Amino acid sequence: MASLFDAVSTPLIPCLATSTGLPVKHFQFLVAVLALAISSGSFAQTQSAEAETRLDDARPNIVVVLVDDLRWDEIGCAGHPFVQTPNIDRLAAEGVRFRNAFCTAPLCSPVRACLLTGLHTHHHGILDNTNRSRQSHRLKTFPQVLQRAGYETAYIGKWHMGNDDSARPGFDHWVSMKGQGTSFDPLLNVDGEPQSFTGHTTDVLNEHATAFAARPRDKPFCLYIAHKALHPELTQRDDGSITDPKAAQFLPAKRHRKLYAEDPIPRRLNVTDSLQGKPALLRKIKGLPPLGPATGTDDKTVRDRLRMLAAVDEGVGQLLDALEAVGKLENTVVVFTSDHGYWYGEHGLSVERRLAYEEAIRVPLLIRYPKMTKAGGLKAGCIIDDFALSIDLAPTLLELSGASEKLAVDGRSLAPLLRGETPQDWRTSFLIQYNTDTVFPRVYRMGYRAIRTQRWKYIRYLELAGMNELYDLKNDPYEMRNLVRAPNVQRILRELNSELDVLLKE
Repeated sequence: MASLFDAVSTPLIPCLATSTGLPVKHFQFLVAVLALAISSGSFAQTQSAEAETRLDDARPNIVVVLVDDLRWDEIGCAGHPFVQTPNIDRLAAEGVRFRNAFCTAPLCSPVRACLLTGLHTHHHGILDNTNRSRQSHRLKTFPQVLQRAGYETAYIGKWHMGNDDSARPGFDHWVSMKGQGTSFDPLLNVDGEPQSFTGHTTDVLNEHATAFAARPRDKPFCLYIAHKALHPELTQRDDGSITDPKAAQFLPAKRHRKLYAEDPIPRRLNVTDSLQGKPALLRKIKGLPPLGPATGTDDKTVRDRLRMLAAVDEGVGQLLDALEAVGKLENTVVVFTSDHGYWYGEHGLSVERRLAYEEAIRVPLLIRYPKMTKAGGLKAGCIIDDFALSIDLAPTLLELSGASEKLAVDGRSLAPLLRGETPQDWRTSFLIQYNTDTVFPRVYRMGYRAIRTQRWKYIRYLELAGMNELYDLKNDPYEMRNLVRAPNVQRILRELNSELDVLLKE
């Protein structure tokens, strides 16, 4: 089945700084001036506090919901035939969906750094899933800027840039787990204290997130909740290796275990890909069968992933209800997205992620912020087709917050698109990258740099000579015909090579 792709948007409210003061110029009037300063200072502080309160009320709260390994086409608003995601769909219906949203590095740790820093992998330095705990403490992230701008900030969930669960800079409230965590009865670091909880981890994280959002406060807040779901149950060691090489044990909440039992699993046409013209995927790997229909993801695994999503959706609903109850929903930017996609048998692939095909790099992106979108003339449920990338999250939220401090980023703010404007110089191509790791033998030595345009995708492998790939997405949206050696596209290939080199230097 051909799937859809989607996302949503946010608004922009500038933030103005105010200050008051009473200068003292004449020493001979010191006593009188001090008396006046006491009374006037009290008045000035009251006025300043009131002004800051009004200012903070104008600045939007920010909620980011990050789901692990969620495909762009696994939610109802993206056209999935049976999955039940009413609360996620509500974000799309009341906000904006980005139909062409992509990650720039389809691997967990690198793209998580992309989202928080606004930088490409080769600039932030989180290159793979090995234990980069120490390095991740040094990242310059958008929550740090928001915290310095007066936001109350919280990180709740899976950090997964290393196995260390200690709090990273930029967060007033920290709830996290070591490494990948577990799906049930999690042990969490809550503001520096280890605490054990009972129940499904998604429910536990939802409770923490909802409690933080509902707190009484007189300043704006930023909540970043990164779910363990939809990740399989396993432990990732410091060297990046995993305890379960099959990586296919997905554990939903008990109440959801029978969902979708009778629903037929939709498959995309490229599950039938013969792989002719893909020498990188045709390599013989010791101990592994050739890629084909039998090596793809089975129906039970797909269902269990969708069952895990049900608790995530419930959490989105709980957050929206909590924000509505305290009167803050309409002044809150809500972003829903994922780190990268997953394979359901396309090209014979399953657990590997990492590669540059559409199913791994496309992500859902929904943004609800009616204040901005309505002001820009966009209708609720609007679809935006311009390219949006994981590196755009940080600059977007900083612009919407009105923070005056700038963060050096590779991405661009999506705020103009949320206002119904498309800048003339908006990107028409983007960089995708993966650095070889050793977790899955199937993709060993398949590190690459790739470029995707509105029509073309070119994949340049770094260690596999003569195995590069070129796809015409207009005529071959399922990427089944590698045109890299076709005589009639050699000029286009040269242009893509040159453009890829430019993107890598930016």
